[in-house]
Amino acid sequence: MSAVETSFKVAAVQAAPVFLDLSASVEKAIALAQEAARRGCKLLVFPELFLPGYPFWIWLGAPAWGMQFVRRYHESSLVAGDRYHRALEEAAAKYGIAMVIGCSERDHGTLYISQVMIDGDGRTLRIRRKLRATHAERTVFGEGSGADLAVFDTSVGRLGAFSCWEHIQPLNRYALFAQHEQIHAASWPVFSLYPGRAYALGPEVNLAVTQSYAVEGQCFVVSACGVVDEGMIDTLIQQPGQDEMLLRGGGYARVYAPDGRSIGVDVPADQEGLVVAEVDLGAIALAKSIGDPVGHYARPDVTRLWLNSAEHTPVELVTANVHRPPGEPALHTRASPDVAAGMVGDAQG
Repeated sequence: MSAVETSFKVAAVQAAPVFLDLSASVEKAIALAQEAARRGCKLLVFPELFLPGYPFWIWLGAPAWGMQFVRRYHESSLVAGDRYHRALEEAAAKYGIAMVIGCSERDHGTLYISQVMIDGDGRTLRIRRKLRATHAERTVFGEGSGADLAVFDTSVGRLGAFSCWEHIQPLNRYALFAQHEQIHAASWPVFSLYPGRAYALGPEVNLAVTQSYAVEGQCFVVSACGVVDEGMIDTLIQQPGQDEMLLRGGGYARVYAPDGRSIGVDVPADQEGLVVAEVDLGAIALAKSIGDPVGHYARPDVTRLWLNSAEHTPVELVTANVHRPPGEPALHTRASPDVAAGMVGDAQG
């Protein structure tokens, strides 16, 4: 993006994956990227765990019942650098569109709720991991580190991302605000779980959270949301009462402007599609002039955020000359050294 190109289109995906089928879900993601590019979009954001689908069984029954899905889910999860990852990078480059794709990422024996952040040239900026899985999700997924609270310079401006209820953590939000985020990718699952039983999981609360993110951070928020389709219902609903706990539909994709306005045309909650909107990064200056939370509207003498942006690993090699066989990668390859060096290490407030 040139220095004067501040206006472009973005799109939020509202769609179901091909449940538990990584290959078919990647094909669907690439088709959506092609459609978004055809409509002139420069950024496309996907729902949480779009690849290969959200593990709703954790909310529908006992852990022992859910074990029937474990092996299939592991085998259907994306691995950094595999052919599915490369196919997504190639699609981004081919269509000239940046993408943030929610996925289950497999790193040997552990799964992570991740977002693959790919720039419009096909370069992966980072596969960021959800800092902490929410409630029952912790029976399936591991957690990220402070290195995943990062904002990147991209072809569409300074881009950050969160999955689901990372958005309700005030300190998480402030960590990205402090890195001068211009566009935020919000990846949500669906809002049709426990209807009438858990208000906090419904659309009213979570749309409000997403909208407030735009207002607090004075940034554009591209909020993707999944949809429950018949294939998911057929696979998951096996016992009496489960059909009342997860309903078809539940899609509420939105795009919000820095003043909190919802922009773009919404898609009905039970349908698939793209919410496309025109963004103008110049509008951020007006919003910031009123209340920049990490600038003139902050009081660092009263409250400040401490952010540890280090990436923590179970094993740290301390020997000066570590022997590594030719061609064997380093322990971590989720971000290239040049990208990692560009990450903000301290949130200043």
